[in-house]
Amino acid sequence: MLKKMEQFVREEEGQGMAEYGLILAGVAVVAIVGIKALGVQIDSLVDSVTSAFKGE
Repeated sequence: MLKKMEQFVREEEGQGMAEYGLILAGVAVVAIVGIKALGVQIDSLVDSVTSAFKGE
């Protein structure tokens, strides 16, 4: 049992997954900040596209 726990601690696969998780979290933060910063412009763009489809 101790050998398996020792082997588990020495494996580096978990480290790679943690790095991917941190990268994903960073991308999510950048996306949220970008959407918050451009929120009004995106909303007006969606409104204009919607009204164009409606023929208004």
